[in-house]
Amino acid sequence: MRPVVVVGDAATDVVVVLSGEPAPGSDRPAAIRTRGGGAGANVAVHLGRLGVPVTFAGCVGTDVAGTALLTELAAAGVSVAVRSVPGGVTGTIVSLVEPGGQRSMLADRGANLELAPADVPPPAAGAHLHLSGYTLLDPRPRAAGLAALAAAAAAGATTSLDPASTGPLAGYGVERWLADTAGVTVLLPNADEARLLTGCADAADAARALARRHPAVAVTLGAEGALWCAGDRLVHRPAPPTAVLDTTGAGDAFTAGLLAEWLRDPDAAPDVLLDGGMALAADVVRRPGAR
Repeated sequence: MRPVVVVGDAATDVVVVLSGEPAPGSDRPAAIRTRGGGAGANVAVHLGRLGVPVTFAGCVGTDVAGTALLTELAAAGVSVAVRSVPGGVTGTIVSLVEPGGQRSMLADRGANLELAPADVPPPAAGAHLHLSGYTLLDPRPRAAGLAALAAAAAAGATTSLDPASTGPLAGYGVERWLADTAGVTVLLPNADEARLLTGCADAADAARALARRHPAVAVTLGAEGALWCAGDRLVHRPAPPTAVLDTTGAGDAFTAGLLAEWLRDPDAAPDVLLDGGMALAADVVRRPGAR
């Protein structure tokens, strides 16, 4: 199987599963757990556990949290090309999970914002680069993300990218983002991101519009499943039934599951690719945390 370089954030997730609706000005019992997180690191860990040869490139702080994240990556079979930023603080994300699994995220990206072009190992010829969209959405690590995409293009490597989040994406600017990512092989937005990037109200129409820019597009639809669009072919697959505790990291799991199938066989049927992504996402949402 082709090796993968994943570029993105590594962070500590503090997952707060509320027992009921939020209670501003009062108390609310909650189950609170600390887990490894960060969109890029999540994808790398899942790929490593699936047996894909993977290297994660990113930054952590010189603190206990950073050491713990590096240990977890290695235990999952991930090679690390991670710089410990002197005096830096490892990123932390607080995920507030409401009944039904919907979550709100509070992010302190910390040392992730120090990612520089020199931190990213160039992919070998025939390899694959996965870039977390968060890398492009801040002016500090943006140069590293653009350099990674340029190096992949120069090496003839395939690429994949998730747009990350609608709020920062809108602030960054849709036209600028589309220009930055024009050469990406597989785009992996959720439905809201696909709509924002295209102006289409319907997710299927948005997938078709994005497939005119990219060789392949996979759009996640939450409980409604996912879409695959390549050329003129659009395929929808329903989500497998599952109990939902926490949706944190579901998109990262989908990305890893789909990429693992695609890397094994780029000509695999869209059903196989989508089912691989959704199966891993369904496993993740049944428990607290992104992985």
